[in-house]
Amino acid sequence: MARHRVPIAPQSVDARGDDRVVEVVDETVGFRYFDARDLLGFVDGTANPVGAYVVVQKYLQDMARWNSLSTEKQASVIGRTKLTNEELDDVTATAQPKAHKTLTTIVNEQTGEEHDILRDNMPFGWPGTDQFGTYFIGYSRRLWVVEKMLERMFVEVPPGMHDRILDYSAALTGTTFFAPSASFLTSLNMGD
Repeated sequence: MARHRVPIAPQSVDARGDDRVVEVVDETVGFRYFDARDLLGFVDGTANPVGAYVVVQKYLQDMARWNSLSTEKQASVIGRTKLTNEELDDVTATAQPKAHKTLTTIVNEQTGEEHDILRDNMPFGWPGTDQFGTYFIGYSRRLWVVEKMLERMFVEVPPGMHDRILDYSAALTGTTFFAPSASFLTSLNMGD
């Protein structure tokens, strides 16, 4: 893999007077697919708020295995209809397994308030290599919401509630960043 030394931003070099750089360790070129759909054919990010924590994850999808499912089965895995993007009724509290939408919907048990995240999927692929997937970027004001979503997807909490989308997708990378507000960055007085 080629290594690049890239300035973080012209403002950071000018304000700090040095040559701060980042090292590119993974470069994924994504593309818009139809009307904001991922390569599985579903729309993501239909209820987007604003946030300060950024989670990025790179998934490879087993497209042959996914495409072998009926459209109805795919919809039950995701929790939405494929063509019209309508939410399907949540399964009963005791039914297993749960849909992706159900597992990633985080509700405050005391208040009943739903905590949404801003989602932006970017499909990617390299024809001829059979590598296709989704580069997921999510934003949330509350870190615990992202952590709870990941726990419910990957750790099977509560037991038996694994995210069936992971039967067709493999997480390759993932990390979480804190994105400070513009007012916070201004308060640092980096130019003084």
